Amino acid sequence: QVQLVESGGGLVQPGGSLRLSCAASGSIFSINAMGWYRQAPGKERELVAAITSGGVINYIDSVKGRFTISRANAKNTVYLQMNSLKPEDTAVYYCRADLLLGRVAWGQGTQVTVSS
Repeated sequence: QVQLVESGGGLVQPGGSLRLSCAASGSIFSINAMGWYRQAPGKERELVAAITSGGVINYIDSVKGRFTISRANAKNTVYLQMNSLKPEDTAVYYCRADLLLGRVAWGQGTQVTVSS
């Protein structure tokens, strides 16, 4: 099993920055890709950014140029640097790990609120 723990959410003004962290523990050898998803009130959960074990990165169009995903394999951690935050970025952000045999692990989520 893999356990994921997120941190770094909070309240920030529009235009501000936050850095989210997701630390993985357990059977980390089974992790392929890792990513960040978000879910705003009344909306479905959506992929924000993902990075594979080989370093291939994908972003949702709305965050391109503002968000950066990175992975520190030695620390079993994935980060999401979020700059130029907008009110529409407000959501609960979840870390996800794609494991061997099609299994998936999720973190508990961290709230990001962008408001003046």
